[in-house]
Amino acid sequence: MRSQAEVNVQVNWQAICLPASMRLEIPREFERIGAIQIHGLQKVYELDGGLGVHERSSVIECIPQEALHAQMKQMAIVVPVKEERLKLIEGVLVGIPASCEVIVVSNSSRGPLDRFQLEASSIENYAKFAGKQVTIVHQKDPGLARAFAEAGYDAILDDNGLIRSGKAEGMILGTLLARWLGKQTVGFVDSDNYFPGAVHEYVSEYAAGFAMNSTRSSMVRISWHSKPKISENSLFFAKWGRSSVHSNKMLNRLLTHFSGFETEIIKTGNAGEHAISLDLALKLEYAAGYAVETHHFINLLETYGGLSENRFPEEMRERVSISQIESRNPHLHESKGDEHVEDMIDASLSVIYHSPLCPNELKCEIMDNLRQRYGEKCPDEIAPVRIYPSLSLLNLDAFLEHCDCAVMGPDETTFRFGLEPTRISAG
Repeated sequence: MRSQAEVNVQVNWQAICLPASMRLEIPREFERIGAIQIHGLQKVYELDGGLGVHERSSVIECIPQEALHAQMKQMAIVVPVKEERLKLIEGVLVGIPASCEVIVVSNSSRGPLDRFQLEASSIENYAKFAGKQVTIVHQKDPGLARAFAEAGYDAILDDNGLIRSGKAEGMILGTLLARWLGKQTVGFVDSDNYFPGAVHEYVSEYAAGFAMNSTRSSMVRISWHSKPKISENSLFFAKWGRSSVHSNKMLNRLLTHFSGFETEIIKTGNAGEHAISLDLALKLEYAAGYAVETHHFINLLETYGGLSENRFPEEMRERVSISQIESRNPHLHESKGDEHVEDMIDASLSVIYHSPLCPNELKCEIMDNLRQRYGEKCPDEIAPVRIYPSLSLLNLDAFLEHCDCAVMGPDETTFRFGLEPTRISAG
């Protein structure tokens, strides 16, 4: 017979091996517009909630690591990259849990210094030591461009027949590659994040959001806890980004117009860190440039809000869930200057202004916003941004079939590290 000490050691070892849970606040409120349910901001109460099973009280839901891991196994994380520091990119990869597939979509320069090859070499070295599966593609890969052409989605191609430059275009490519790899959800993480721990938290919160909402059409959007800035030789933790203040306000004004009740439910109008179920992602339109995140809200309202004709009437019978989760880690990223912020604000407001849902009084308010920021230089009307059609119009089977074209080009612009073979294949 085993001694009591041996039994205690076994029990303690089992306790050590058991995974921990995450504790999140159940949304206190929500807004329902047609088939869309927008949940209020949720707090994370414990990133590591100890050992336990999936539990739900009146205010808190405890999600065990097994459930988070199961969600991550079905998730691809897309990291758009353009001319970022190699150490920054590696730090982002460090923060992504091993359960997730990683897709890096780079639009970095190929000459005179081949930044993309530097990125690929750095990622290959990282993947070797971490044992992580990482797919890296260049946005200008001619084989992937041919896949879009064969699928009848020419809108994304430029005059040279290559995929257009831009973050939204990279997100579209990453979304379709996630589908090609057989994933059920796709999450996005910016490549200029200085804190690997923040990246890890975002992905865990994506998984938690999907675990809390069983609907097949769901989106999880992260509201940063704070953005540290240096002010008078000390750190100042700003609550809201300068662009989010404007987009959140106008999106909430739009909801107020249709509901008749004033609301401030939307806190993530410019959420670069967000995740979408692929069933939903393949039905959405994508706005170019900095408007992509705000346009997701607008396109959901146009498609599922019951406010106009719906292209997917069967979806109106199901709930489209939007979760908003407030992170605990501060978000520190590269500062790209005031002009960058103004461009983000303009692009976000543009997709609201030019939506057929936008009432005249809200258009006037948006133009007042421009006049306050630009003064005499204010344009007569805010310029529209490019809108890519819904991915439901793309011949998905043709795209997936022609993904092998990525290996046919003369340049090495598509790699898959951590697996054999290292080049992408149709499999």
